[in-house]
Amino acid sequence: MGDHRLPVVADVDVAVVGAGAAGVAAATVAAEAGLSVVVVEKYGFAGGAAVAGMSGTICGMYLASDSASRPERVVHGFTERFAGELTVRGGLTAPQRYGKTFTVAHDPLVWREVADDLMTAAGVRILYHTQVIDVLIEGDDYQGLVLASNAGVGVVRAARIIDASGDGAVVARAGGGYRFGDHGRIQNPTMFFRLGNVDLHAFWSAWGPNTISPQWVSDAIEQARTAGLDLPRNKIWIFDTTRPGELLVNATRLTAPDGRMLNVIDPADFTIAEVEGRRQVRAYARFLAENVPGCGHAFVVDTGVEAGIRQTRTVDCIETLRDGDVVDGAKRDDSICRSPWPIELHDGEKPKLHWLLDDYYDVPYGALVPQRGENIIVAGRCLSAEHQALASARVTAQCFEYGHAAAVATALSLDRGTAYRDLDPAGIQARMIASGSALRTPQRQDVP
Repeated sequence: MGDHRLPVVADVDVAVVGAGAAGVAAATVAAEAGLSVVVVEKYGFAGGAAVAGMSGTICGMYLASDSASRPERVVHGFTERFAGELTVRGGLTAPQRYGKTFTVAHDPLVWREVADDLMTAAGVRILYHTQVIDVLIEGDDYQGLVLASNAGVGVVRAARIIDASGDGAVVARAGGGYRFGDHGRIQNPTMFFRLGNVDLHAFWSAWGPNTISPQWVSDAIEQARTAGLDLPRNKIWIFDTTRPGELLVNATRLTAPDGRMLNVIDPADFTIAEVEGRRQVRAYARFLAENVPGCGHAFVVDTGVEAGIRQTRTVDCIETLRDGDVVDGAKRDDSICRSPWPIELHDGEKPKLHWLLDDYYDVPYGALVPQRGENIIVAGRCLSAEHQALASARVTAQCFEYGHAAAVATALSLDRGTAYRDLDPAGIQARMIASGSALRTPQRQDVP
């Protein structure tokens, strides 16, 4: 689309769309590289699915193992930096056992504050309460964005755009290629909630050391369902939070009344997810109060601002992370991120977990570079991955590093006047390693 003859809100090196984990990392790293950066976010705060969706954990940092008694971290870089800032402010728990691996839970308010401070200190111009409604594009060259807010409609001109929307929103609005999961089948959304006034000693003594529910809980859910309570998931996950007497609960499974999959790109489906999610939260809270020690006097503190979104659009990129890459723990010379997280697939009657024991796989740089379009790169859960591969690669620790990689690639692209697709991944890797990321040392230290 050409010149809208609208007021220019900003003229920058980089426009980042979305302030979730990938967007915050991308905006911060790009600004710290000396680039002028604007970040556009529809909510009045950063965090995306981690905060608005209250996913609440930083999954994907630690190896899985049948034998490990302590967590072994294999993802560092911006992920570790952000987790460290949360820890300093009392906003992150110690590692908690999740099946065969570990995860940590964060305080959603502290997450927002850390993001605000990092981006502000780096010199990012933050535009909260603002949405992208169109894209400026000439031929295949992305040139900017059309934004809407309560102030009206305006234009941001940008030499480079990082689509960290999670939904591939910029690419989709510009007519770029994308798909939905496995021939349209995508993962179910969920509604997280926080449960307060819990006797944590009694709860964990009964629940056991793992955040994934023990068999007796699944059996009790089945009995409660038979008695008429609407509890679609037998296997549920509960985490400690940083607050006394509080738990974070991942229990719901959201589908349409007729059982069909919900695609929350459609606002009608999104609305069903929100309404059904809040209803299921009450049902699971009642179940916990009636069946699980320590929860008898508990109450629902709140739910996510929106249903937790696991998957929508997957952008067609020049490389694709394959299901087999994940299962086989594939190592690549063009890697920009490691992932040890299991395939955690939520697209049926119960979650499916495939563990990567004592191993990880590499995510290729090309999975962030759209097949069509110049001056655009994606970061976050909309990267190019097959259905089951995405069920592993979409989690928060990896999204931080995708944003890190996208920012480094952007700086190199602008420094050299080189298209994203023509960059040597070794140069990106070298800069990421210098910033603390855990990657194999590239064979060519391509540092300008």
